[in-house]
Amino acid sequence: MLELWLRDIDRQLEVVRSGEDNFARELVRMTSRKGATMNVLLTGAFGNVGTSTLAALLEQGHAVRCFDLKTRANVRTSRRFRGRIDVVWGDLRRREDVAAAVDGQDVVVHLAFIIPKLSVTGFETEDHPSWAHEINVGGTHNLLDAMKAQPRPAKLLFASSYHIYGRTQHQDPPRTAADPLQPIEHYAYHKIECEEMIRSSGLEWAIFRLAATLPLAMRLDPGMFDIPLDNRMEYVHTRDVGLAFANAIEEPRVWGKVLLIGGGPRCQYTYRQITGQVLEGMGVGTLPEEAFGRTPFPTDWLATQESQDILQYQRLTLKDYVKDMRAGLGARCSLIRACRPLVRAVLLSQSPYLRGDQPSWLALLINKLRPLRTPPEVEAR
Repeated sequence: MLELWLRDIDRQLEVVRSGEDNFARELVRMTSRKGATMNVLLTGAFGNVGTSTLAALLEQGHAVRCFDLKTRANVRTSRRFRGRIDVVWGDLRRREDVAAAVDGQDVVVHLAFIIPKLSVTGFETEDHPSWAHEINVGGTHNLLDAMKAQPRPAKLLFASSYHIYGRTQHQDPPRTAADPLQPIEHYAYHKIECEEMIRSSGLEWAIFRLAATLPLAMRLDPGMFDIPLDNRMEYVHTRDVGLAFANAIEEPRVWGKVLLIGGGPRCQYTYRQITGQVLEGMGVGTLPEEAFGRTPFPTDWLATQESQDILQYQRLTLKDYVKDMRAGLGARCSLIRACRPLVRAVLLSQSPYLRGDQPSWLALLINKLRPLRTPPEVEAR
């Protein structure tokens, strides 16, 4: 029942996630620049950053072709943009799907990627590394080949991640684009492999390494407890990331650069501060320190002055994120507060650091309620 309730909350948050509320429309309108309409292919268009980027691109008058898997959730999201977008359903592992999507485009914004935590697919890189590699690296390879086969190849904007720097808590912040890469996750290795392919592709490219871009959704994810509370973490609002990608489309200074995309000094926190603000804002309350891990996690603060000077995208903070979450929850915030002991118990039951080697009865029950699934297989050609 709790899982169903959370899914219902996610549906209520759709309007907030879409970036189409009045505040977001005004934000993008204020920062949009006039220029020629561009044909833009957006991969992963109906995910977290995808919907924010899509809204910003449409506000700036671009013709957007969306490429994503045809799932019920993605079809539902696509309907919010009905009549304003061209949708190509497909899989990055199928060359013919990718070739059809790339045809006639001026710029490709490549967001589609399996991630290590909070994946909307329900499957994560660290649990299914070979499968994720086929999509992340193999799919990017297919995309580059399809772009190069065009009579006039499009430019490429690629979403990378600050996870590629590895564990850096022992170093003085901030991280820069020139810092050494020391990946510790399959996800980070995939991002680095893609960056290298893109640099050597012969195409015109730009790479954006993103800070933590939290989804506007409530999900039970035990991975939230893997990050030590004192870990440095830079946050950036999903709408600001979408604005950065949209502003880059006609910005000549981005091409050939690696830019770090974060919320700026106002959004440089410890994980303790982030979880505290988010959980308190939703009525759950701060969780005990012993529920969280101790091993440093690959997040840090970033040097974003260059990207901000070029793209002018930093507008929102973590307070805006909490506000968005509360707006999406509506009256459910009161319900969460009323059921606070139960909600906290459910969350804490997911922490491997509290329960040790033996899962609690509540964690076992939750796992039983979740359907047993394996990653979808698609014949790659």
